[in-house]
Amino acid sequence: MSQQTTARPERHYIDGEWTDGEGDDTFESENPATGETLRTFHRGTEADVDAALEAADSVQEEWEKLSHIDRAEYLWDIYQELRDRTDELGEIVTKECGKEISEGKADVVEAAHMVEWAAGNARHPHGDVVPSEIGSKDAYMRRKPRGVVGCITPWNFPVAIPFWHMAVSLVEGNTVVWKPAEQTPWCAHIVAEMFEESGIPDGVFNMVQGFGDAGATIVDDPRVDTVLFTGSAEVGQEVARTVAEQPGTLAACEMGGKNAVVVTDEADLDTAVHSAVMSSFKTTGQRCVSAERLIVHEDIYDEFKSRFVEIAENIAVGDPLAEDTFMGPLVEGEHKEKVLEYNELARSEDVDVLVDRDELADDEIPDGHAEGHWVGPFVYEADHEADLRCTQEEVFGPHVALMEYSGDIEDAVEIHNDTEYGLAGAIISEDYREVNYYRDNAEVGLAYGNLPCIGAEVHLPFGGVKKSGNGYPSGREVIEAVTERTAWTLNNSNDIEMAQGLSADITTDDD
Repeated sequence: MSQQTTARPERHYIDGEWTDGEGDDTFESENPATGETLRTFHRGTEADVDAALEAADSVQEEWEKLSHIDRAEYLWDIYQELRDRTDELGEIVTKECGKEISEGKADVVEAAHMVEWAAGNARHPHGDVVPSEIGSKDAYMRRKPRGVVGCITPWNFPVAIPFWHMAVSLVEGNTVVWKPAEQTPWCAHIVAEMFEESGIPDGVFNMVQGFGDAGATIVDDPRVDTVLFTGSAEVGQEVARTVAEQPGTLAACEMGGKNAVVVTDEADLDTAVHSAVMSSFKTTGQRCVSAERLIVHEDIYDEFKSRFVEIAENIAVGDPLAEDTFMGPLVEGEHKEKVLEYNELARSEDVDVLVDRDELADDEIPDGHAEGHWVGPFVYEADHEADLRCTQEEVFGPHVALMEYSGDIEDAVEIHNDTEYGLAGAIISEDYREVNYYRDNAEVGLAYGNLPCIGAEVHLPFGGVKKSGNGYPSGREVIEAVTERTAWTLNNSNDIEMAQGLSADITTDDD
């Protein structure tokens, strides 16, 4: 049974118009809980991306001439629509990407928060006044937009993350070409409708639906001044490499992680277990900040393991639209295969499997959902000193290693940092010295104390270190990626006087 509501495939939004584009290929949006087709979409081509970039490039200077406040005005209607339609859009998010309904709604609320922050920031001070060494000089910094921003966003936050990228970019005076994830084109279509209804000038916002080839075309084009990317480490590293070879182009890439929660012997166990479950299984483990490693002190390991395993064995997997579901399906069949392959890899690496819900029982799968991409938690014990792929490579699913450690906080953080990634992590401890040691030494871009290592407030930077990122395509720090700073020094005197004692005297051979 299809939920297709239109006879013709949905279109791209380029230069203020809905267009079929130049290609004949289409693709479908699927409900990962049921396998049903939701809608059909035109697949973007290089020619479609070219048209979008041409539109964005041609109007950027006019858009830049508007004040920050005038540019922000177009976003306030979008903010209100996001707030008014939270329940409706949250259900569409859940239908299209499979995360349970409270997460679907939270995705929309987060988008509204990002638009609110970006639009509100238009009225805040921009730039810095800096004292000059010379009393007769004014020194200050001004920002200007970089130009055209290419945005490539993932499926797991199909409304929030696009606004992470685009809201600040637009308020700062850039124009946008957006390639949303191919798994969630319906959500993207609704976002584009919001921009159309806002009355934003033609060409300022453009959306091309499609796959990786469309995204690569954006990254390769010299008209793009900044690329904002959120997604896998493999793709993000390729984006960064490509942009590095293009003088004048910047990339801010937030990528994956092999995140960990450290639980010390000073932890409150209720907080520890609750935080670990949230970190490991929320969004079915399909967050870039999800924890796939739980590093637990030997003195409390057995009790923690018993409590965590009991919950993992019984955690509610089911219809993501149901209020009592904790875990929905994986996003697509191909990803389910990947997660199951990593579970099998762990078995082959001779770990001690504690929870194995690869194949859910028939009574666990909701009626009418047999074609969904269902898995349950997979939990195992692993030696942190062993050279195991399963504890080093990102799975992006409910695949979790328990790792016992002895010693002090220094030993725990050393294990925590023993990965190529550095996105997110958490420490659970009632000892502030341990918390502070973790704060100062954990190699992460996002850190949490006595909390799950998931959750983002939009005014904070969101990104990682090492293999997890090379910039912040969100929050306050995205301003650095989409603007250029000019350091201005203005002389208020009729004489020229130089800093550092440099002589301003001009001498000639006649002197």
